[in-house]
Amino acid sequence: MEHVSVMLQQCLEALNVREDGIYVDGTLGRGGHACAIAGRLKSGKLYCFDLDRSAIEESDGKLARTGADYELILSNFINMKAELNKRGVEAVDGILLDLGVSSPQFDDPSRGFSYRYDSRLDMRMDQSQTLDAQLIVNTYSYQDLVRILRDYGEEKFAPAIARNIEKARTLKQIETTGELVDIIRQSMPARVLNKKGHPAKQTFQALRIEVNHELDNLRSVLDQGLQLLKPQGRMAVITFHSLEDEIVKKVFRNACQNQQIDKRIPLKDSELKQADYQLVNKKVITADQAELESNHRSHSAKLRVIERRTSQ
Repeated sequence: MEHVSVMLQQCLEALNVREDGIYVDGTLGRGGHACAIAGRLKSGKLYCFDLDRSAIEESDGKLARTGADYELILSNFINMKAELNKRGVEAVDGILLDLGVSSPQFDDPSRGFSYRYDSRLDMRMDQSQTLDAQLIVNTYSYQDLVRILRDYGEEKFAPAIARNIEKARTLKQIETTGELVDIIRQSMPARVLNKKGHPAKQTFQALRIEVNHELDNLRSVLDQGLQLLKPQGRMAVITFHSLEDEIVKKVFRNACQNQQIDKRIPLKDSELKQADYQLVNKKVITADQAELESNHRSHSAKLRVIERRTSQ
């Protein structure tokens, strides 16, 4: 299945791309957003980050055809500030983060992201790391499994799934996505299994987040991104589930809070120090109807955008 970039036009509008600007795509994937940004550059430059070597290799040719100045960086986006600083870049005009797993990763059975294929349990974005889904399922304690499934998957049947994982692994190691799906199905009542939607969706999401430290990494890159923005620079973030969106919403809201003082102190609003940042859109941006009909992965996508104010 071809990967279709989510909310492409909305992202370009949100970033307000300037032809001479410096931009960062922190989640290169298959290069859809990056190529669109690069296509608007003349004297500017684009830096792209991805942990997946195949994503870097596949996107390189696409970006080369845009004629833009770009650099691909094989690294986790939590290293964004350090990697850019090494290249003499202290501030940028725009940063894009698309937090969805790319379609080719889901659609490649060997990557173990999807419950649609029976393959080795893996789910690593960075295939050089040791921690993978198989290691978690076979070694984490019952309590840790419950915590992950509840906190990262919002799974109501976390205790039953964790208990059945414990039982199954005493007989043999759980090695494949298919084996895990069977355990999940055995842990749920028939009334739930008969409902629309795959019963393994939330468990697989939870394991993927734990394998890749997604929420901790997100907090880190948001903080770095805010520091890197130039005055009038913007950061746009697309999330795909409520846990990510709540983190982005909270970080952005806190960054946009004006100075707080005791209400009894007689100061006008104009005399208070204003926040260094402002929301570009106070209401979250979602996909339009045409995209909702043509790209099913856009249904859960939410776009939030923040801008650094000019120096006061």
